[in-house]
Amino acid sequence: MLRRPVSLGFVIWIVIGLIVASNKGFLGRLNDLSGVLSAVLAVLVWPLVLLDIHIAI
Repeated sequence: MLRRPVSLGFVIWIVIGLIVASNKGFLGRLNDLSGVLSAVLAVLVWPLVLLDIHIAI
């Protein structure tokens, strides 16, 4: 099977997203499913989080 390698841009996007989500407090509320989903969403759309758009499920 051939696997498509992960691009460097995607890795950088996720790393920056983790940093932003951590600084905004999304990674501290992982005690239930809604907290986990909010954290994942915050990591994926971190530019919106930087603009202070509240991402919560």
